[in-house]
Amino acid sequence: MPGAVSGHSHRPTTKASNKPFKSRHSTKGALRNAAKGKVAEERGVRKTPHQQVMSKFDRRNRNKQLQLQKHKEHLQETSIFAGKDGAPRNVAVIPLCSDGDATEAIKSLNSSIDIETEVPEGAFRVPVDRFKQKLQYFPLKRDLTACLDAARVADYVVLVLSAQEEVDELGELILRSVESQGLSTLFTVVQGLNKIEPQKQRLSVLASLKSYITHFHPEQDKVFSLDNRQECSNLMRSLCSTTPKGIRWRDERSWMLVEEVKFGESTVLTGVVRGKGLKADRLVQVGDWGTFQVEKITAAPLARRKRGEEGMNVEEGTEEILDQPTDDRDDLVDLAPEEVRMEDDDDDEMNDGMTTMTTSKKGVLLDDHHYFSEEEPEAYTAPKKLPKGTSKYQAAWYLDDDVSDSGSDMEEDDEMEDDDEEEAARPEDGEEGLAGYAPTEAGQTEYPQTEGGFIQPDADEDAKQLEAFRKQKRDEAQDDLEFPDEIELHPHVLARERLAKYRGLKSLRSSPWQEDEDRAYQPEDWERLLKIQDYQASKIRASREALVGGVAPGTRVHVYLKDVPATIQQSYNPSQPVTLFSLLRHEYKKTAVNFLINLSADAAAPIKAKEELIIQCGPRRFVINPLFSQGGNTPNDVHKYCRYLHPGQSAVATFTGPVTWGAVPTLFFKRQVPGSVLNEDGEPVSNLPLSLVATGTALPPSTSRVVAKRAILTGHPYHIHKKIVTIRYMFFNREDVEWFKALPLWTRRGRSGFIKEALGTHGYFKATFDGRINPQDSVGVSLYKRVWPRSAKQLDAPLLDAAALQQEVDEDAMDAE
Repeated sequence: MPGAVSGHSHRPTTKASNKPFKSRHSTKGALRNAAKGKVAEERGVRKTPHQQVMSKFDRRNRNKQLQLQKHKEHLQETSIFAGKDGAPRNVAVIPLCSDGDATEAIKSLNSSIDIETEVPEGAFRVPVDRFKQKLQYFPLKRDLTACLDAARVADYVVLVLSAQEEVDELGELILRSVESQGLSTLFTVVQGLNKIEPQKQRLSVLASLKSYITHFHPEQDKVFSLDNRQECSNLMRSLCSTTPKGIRWRDERSWMLVEEVKFGESTVLTGVVRGKGLKADRLVQVGDWGTFQVEKITAAPLARRKRGEEGMNVEEGTEEILDQPTDDRDDLVDLAPEEVRMEDDDDDEMNDGMTTMTTSKKGVLLDDHHYFSEEEPEAYTAPKKLPKGTSKYQAAWYLDDDVSDSGSDMEEDDEMEDDDEEEAARPEDGEEGLAGYAPTEAGQTEYPQTEGGFIQPDADEDAKQLEAFRKQKRDEAQDDLEFPDEIELHPHVLARERLAKYRGLKSLRSSPWQEDEDRAYQPEDWERLLKIQDYQASKIRASREALVGGVAPGTRVHVYLKDVPATIQQSYNPSQPVTLFSLLRHEYKKTAVNFLINLSADAAAPIKAKEELIIQCGPRRFVINPLFSQGGNTPNDVHKYCRYLHPGQSAVATFTGPVTWGAVPTLFFKRQVPGSVLNEDGEPVSNLPLSLVATGTALPPSTSRVVAKRAILTGHPYHIHKKIVTIRYMFFNREDVEWFKALPLWTRRGRSGFIKEALGTHGYFKATFDGRINPQDSVGVSLYKRVWPRSAKQLDAPLLDAAALQQEVDEDAMDAE
């Protein structure tokens, strides 16, 4: 048998692939299927220039114009660094690990391009002749305050990681804080990579470090090794040629990194103006020193060598006055003068207060009216069964024995009970409302009726039942999520005195809030706070003022400050960075400021309202006790007060402090005893005396924003008969029931009702609802009062100050005793 031919393959010859038939006259269905849902273009219907079809010449012209515009913007951004007198590029070097050394990192970078200089403490300049630029380094230690101050005035931030040590708690705190306050261009380097043995593990270590840093900054695609000369040279090229991204809130103001400080009759700060033009009329914020007025601004050019002469003949620059204050300068008065309040206004407020105190009120304030205050309540009389159409005058002539008991032509005088008009059970009422037995008038009820005589319960037995009922609940502090705003009254405390400041609202979102009732409780300086009618217009006006005039950016100047305390000279440390920020107009005046606060979902514990926090907003830090309230816009500008800010939640933090224009990023720190906060396993979350608990953003300030604290009184259904329910454990005397009688009732399953009448003397009352009440449901009533924000204090100590923390702990222990 002949063998198979090598390389031969049989191909079928019966399958022929013919070209498909093409037709100009396809059917409508074939055309629709071929289009696949696409809509045919209709030329001539486009209106705007961007929608019109452009020719090839027009497209080239447009792209050329965009390229020229982009090049112009690039030159404008980098012009401040160009030339011999150009501003240096600020580089902050931050070590994150315990064995990190910023000084050695700077030496490695400089030696890669053959620059040999000493690295002193504080800011220092290094001219880079290869790239015709100047770098101003600031080597830092692992100090949170110094790292934050240097990073907010840095064009480039260089994070130093270690190949041998991991980033500890302090390093991660510094990293998260620097990132949250606003960060310009970032670079990451690693030290000690050549010390890793064997050599094969170096790539895995580098990959691990890159994975760590990209978790916080995904744009970090390169981790430079300081042990590699070529990578250090590439990093120096990037520092000298890359355009820094900048920080938006910082670029809206004038700022500078202080290079030198001289104390004397006038404190002189020397540095290069950056951002907007620096004006002597505006106030300046100098680090944590405080806010000061500017006495004058003079030129401070660097010393230059004369041409045509040998040696180091140096010509010192003369001080030229660049800007001086005018009559439009800002002052350091943070509150409006007392003379602003007119005498007639004071008299009106006094009369209102006297009227409020002398008028005999007989009911709680509901929306804008005190109910039951105009006339005495009528004595309660039992309802009579009367013929239809009987008037109130005719009812007095009918005796009980004269009326038939058949009820065919009778009606109850107080309220009709018609099952046909009852609402259907809703899903939020539970399973009982969907499939439960619905009794009728003729049927038997599960609970005794209350239309008859009310039996006064025994006082001792009632107290035992109340104690057993309240033991079913847990503590409010632990169950704020499950029972928010719920309070419990002591049986011997009068509710109308305990809740004297509270009022009722039919709708928290839309009901009007009467501010006259709150004048007796408002803070003393509330009327003197800054009131901003139109925030957006005021912000635009203040921002536009910073665009015109002042000392041009890129100029090296001496800034003379006025009235600097002598204590600052004693605490000044040259190795710590000092920053200067020019405040916009009105940014020193006090008002009720609001900040959005976001608590991370993985936070260890909730934050309680009015708890002491440290806030950093832009160039300023304060110690605050904020109020937390719900955000959003409401028609009446009333927002519910939050007792706790739980993990994963957001709220609005309100306190009294200076104005901040714009959406400035905000940091919230909390001082704590190291190891006091434990996780679920009982292990300490942090061993640091400070933690970054939340971040946020500045919101528009407002003195008309009402933060309403809600108090919920709950009661237990005692007897149920259709829509009429007897409630207990909400009040404990008859007078409280009469006082709060006007307030609407609600249940947790969505029913609404009102108080019909008081029963007995122990606080029982009869209520009518819009539907059937489940026996397991609870009845509540909501009360509201306005809470006032507390004033902020300027932070005058480092963030991580162990001595100050120990002093606060001792003071708290003394207060507890």
